[in-house]
Amino acid sequence: MKRRAFTIALIVVAVALAAGGTLAYFTAEGTAKNIITTGKLAMKLYDTTVENGTEVDFPANGISGILPGDTKDKNVYVQNTGACDIYVRVKLTPSAVLANGSTGTAAELLSYLEMELDTTNWTKGTDGWYYYNNAVAPGTFTTRLLDSVTFDEDMGNPYMEATVVIDVEAEAVQSANNGTSVMDATGWPSEA
Repeated sequence: MKRRAFTIALIVVAVALAAGGTLAYFTAEGTAKNIITTGKLAMKLYDTTVENGTEVDFPANGISGILPGDTKDKNVYVQNTGACDIYVRVKLTPSAVLANGSTGTAAELLSYLEMELDTTNWTKGTDGWYYYNNAVAPGTFTTRLLDSVTFDEDMGNPYMEATVVIDVEAEAVQSANNGTSVMDATGWPSEA
């Protein structure tokens, strides 16, 4: 009886081993590696002037010797240096510092300043930013928002040796899946 139990146990173990070995032949394994890379958004702000017929970066120390009635080139535009279409906006913030002993005011001096702006391709928002009306494709440029600055002929002696600064800021966001126009776009860096 022990021999018979041993033989049955041996048969059960053999069948179990055979079934386990057979099971290994019916299984399979595999892996897949999915790589998804996000797009690159980048832009370059140009703030230039023209010297001797050549466009150059606006001098870091500015331009001096401006007289009433003078017009100076100040070109402001943006290039898309990234890999996806972008919406662009630019902010121009003029300020003035008067010379010691001046009898004028900074606000008055700024009223004598006229900026030649492209209001066809750019729209001024209620937030003070100028929005470029179209998406900008990789490698391309916006039109110039600002072409020149003119100092009115009526700017008088109270403004001698005064300094006018026009700070320029630019921001960009993706245009794909981001509203139906630049005015509807969200995610601007200064609002994040």
